[in-house]
Amino acid sequence: MNIKYTNLCRIFFLLSDLCALSMVYLLLLSGFPLMAGMGNKNYVVLYLVSNMTWLVCSYLSGSYLIYKNIDPKKISKRTAIAFLVFCTVVMFFIFMYGYHYNRVFVMLTLTGFGAFLFLTRAIMTGLIYYIRTNPRFECKVVMIGYNDISKDLSASFSTNHKKISIMGYFNDKDSGPLGGVYPFLGDMGDCLHYAIENNVSEIYCSLSPESYIDLYQMAEEAEKNFIRFRFIPDLRKFIDRKVHIDFIEHMPILSLRREPLEYNTAQVKKRFFDIMISSIIIIFILSWLLPILALIIKLDSKGPVFFPQRRSGKNNRPFTCLKLRSLRVYNDEELAAKQVTQDDNRITRVGRILRKTNLDELPQFINVFLGQMSIVGARPHMLRHTIDFAIIEDSYMVRHLSKPGVTGWAQINGYRGEIKQQAQLKRRIEHDIWYIENWNIWLDIRIIFLTVYLMIKGDKNAY
Repeated sequence: MNIKYTNLCRIFFLLSDLCALSMVYLLLLSGFPLMAGMGNKNYVVLYLVSNMTWLVCSYLSGSYLIYKNIDPKKISKRTAIAFLVFCTVVMFFIFMYGYHYNRVFVMLTLTGFGAFLFLTRAIMTGLIYYIRTNPRFECKVVMIGYNDISKDLSASFSTNHKKISIMGYFNDKDSGPLGGVYPFLGDMGDCLHYAIENNVSEIYCSLSPESYIDLYQMAEEAEKNFIRFRFIPDLRKFIDRKVHIDFIEHMPILSLRREPLEYNTAQVKKRFFDIMISSIIIIFILSWLLPILALIIKLDSKGPVFFPQRRSGKNNRPFTCLKLRSLRVYNDEELAAKQVTQDDNRITRVGRILRKTNLDELPQFINVFLGQMSIVGARPHMLRHTIDFAIIEDSYMVRHLSKPGVTGWAQINGYRGEIKQQAQLKRRIEHDIWYIENWNIWLDIRIIFLTVYLMIKGDKNAY
């Protein structure tokens, strides 16, 4: 599914939902004639706020993300989440706005819009199920070449593409049948005739056209008979791992990994989320809690309230990371750079509580607001540790492709605090890289909730 078609589908579904919301609103408004004379402008405000709220909620939830293999369960789940958040925000706006809207009108508007969303998603799910189970839409496929690549592709088809039916494979006449799950149908020269006679839709070839020149002519003949001919390049000749492929014009570009945050739209979405959350925490929590914690720290031990430290940021650019001081002040740089251990005698009495509850990390929301950090990301390490860890693990520096975070995927999975063994470092890096390759806004929200849960429950690695 090309990008233009995907974007067209997204716009169509978005406009359909907005039109439905508008129609429900206007139909109900016409049924409440008394509202025309009293507070009409306030209902216009509610209408505009409702539309803007749905735009934001559906965008953040990815309700209109459509790919080639549509997953109706994911789309329905995202739509349900977006609708619940939408209802919460609208009700909160009504409460804060102070105007007494007709309760029946508001409930019928939300119910009517919710019913439309449920109906359209149910119809979509039914259509997808019908298409995937009806033999009329079955796609017949044959393979040319029986090797590791064709076997992997066949396994993928049988697992993830139920409407694709693999008829069998053709092989080089010098090789003959090699056995396997699917039947051997003959030599390569018999492939096109078999495909035409049996209404085959697609031919997948895992052999190199450089070694088998006749494949180009076979591909042209197949297209003349409305059969799609697809070559499968063996990328393992270049790199022995999964790769991500982009296209610049007609040229394929191979990347070592998929990075959602590489795109400007994703960066804007994450930055908006960071500013929104950090602003709320700074205004409603740090404004009164920081002075209290500062006073307690000063009364407990000598030294400054804050502990600024140079740490590695995005693209390994150093920045000053803010923390509340939890250790005693030492002039020894070697001792100050040492990792904190479980029974470290440098930790103050108040510092032990701050570290156990993660309250010492609160000033880092200022780093987030300034754009030096993100709410969620790989935890930043001291510059010295970055150098040491990069020598131990080759993939360590990859975690710096995105901004460091106040919390992260590795932290909620138990990989935080002191690194005692190389295996711990390796697992932490694997989790940090997985986050970079699989980022989405709902993953950030999930990590935030799990972080709060661990703060309340208590984390054995927090010391």
